[in-house]
Amino acid sequence: MVTNAFRKMGKSLAISALLAWERAESGVSYNPVSRKIKTYPYDRYDEIRSKDPVHRLRMINAWVLTRYEDVDTVLRDNKRFSHSSGYYTEYKSFLDLDPPDHTRLRGLTSRAFTPRAVARLESRIQVLVDELLDAVEGKERFDLIEDFAYPLPVTVIAEMLGVPPEDRDRFREWSNGVALSIEPTLDDEQDRIIQKSGESLFAYFEEIIEQRRRHPREDMISALLAVEDEGDKLTRQELLGVLLLLLVAGNETTRNLIGNGMLALLAHPRQMQLLRDNPDMIGSAIDEMLRYDSPVQVDGRVVVEDVEIGGKLLRPGQRALCLIGAANRDPAVFANPNTLDITRREKSHMSFGRGIHHCLGAPLAILEGRVAFASLLGRFSSIRLAAQPEYQDQVVLRGVKQLWVDVERAPRIRPTIAKPVGAGAGV
Repeated sequence: MVTNAFRKMGKSLAISALLAWERAESGVSYNPVSRKIKTYPYDRYDEIRSKDPVHRLRMINAWVLTRYEDVDTVLRDNKRFSHSSGYYTEYKSFLDLDPPDHTRLRGLTSRAFTPRAVARLESRIQVLVDELLDAVEGKERFDLIEDFAYPLPVTVIAEMLGVPPEDRDRFREWSNGVALSIEPTLDDEQDRIIQKSGESLFAYFEEIIEQRRRHPREDMISALLAVEDEGDKLTRQELLGVLLLLLVAGNETTRNLIGNGMLALLAHPRQMQLLRDNPDMIGSAIDEMLRYDSPVQVDGRVVVEDVEIGGKLLRPGQRALCLIGAANRDPAVFANPNTLDITRREKSHMSFGRGIHHCLGAPLAILEGRVAFASLLGRFSSIRLAAQPEYQDQVVLRGVKQLWVDVERAPRIRPTIAKPVGAGAGV
């Protein structure tokens, strides 16, 4: 996770001088908080990779990594690169920890989040998708984000946690506010929203946790309360940290997978038609969407000991910023990397991370994406971009605020969802 070192740096008068320093050193500079980068970062990624692939970032004490091999190395090496930074300081999840604490906490949590448990959700996810698409029935234009990509993952998570239907609206508002905490550049109002949403969520979860202690149900909170390994259980703070992580990791990232993936298909109509004609390619299509425009663009580590990468010496205490979006478009690994190709058979993307922090919720994100796109293409014979989208003002996550599309109905035939060959994404 990128640290708070970026916070409010956009207001610093020294930024121009620091960027000039970078350009003098390497011939290229990187300003992650610029609007141009947030809208379309890939040209700058290519420039950094070609001129200075292990780039000294002068805004903070950090190095920017853009090559697939380098990013893969750092994310897999938890001994020389620590994941000690956090998105919410009071309640830490295993995303913030290194072994042995990470091993213990992830091991306990994974018992309640197995691929088999996720697979059982498919029929319910299909029902939710159908209900959302039924709600826009008769509309020739709608916002794919607000009407579909946003409510789907947050409703899935709410149901998994056992949030009752009458509380869903409040839960969505709180979870959306807390999701801001993953970003390193926040203003005072956003900080206030995060704090207020977090306090409301934790108070709400405390009440549900006590209810589930007395009367367990078939939901994830009950399962997390029940997990035990040789007498070792989740503490109160650990449980709250895990619940917060599930909200952040399972909400906006999946929303962006659907939004970014649809934008990619709209920009590559032949690929969309290929997927329509070959629905059994949905698995490889989801993987390629994740590679082409990753919902998570940056993942950070703290250097623990002297490490040489690409002829550059990274010192203890410095940060290694792994540009996931750049690694996913490394031409040394992916042929024609700036083109969407759902038939691609090259190395796997890094959008779900690597190593011990590989995303625990990857199977769920993939399942939601598979059901969502199979149903969208099955429901609509034509999907066209109705307005140019505006990207969120974010550094770590990448996604659009709105995605207005014009659609035409197809004959109502239930889509067939090909079973995944494998799954995988970072916590």
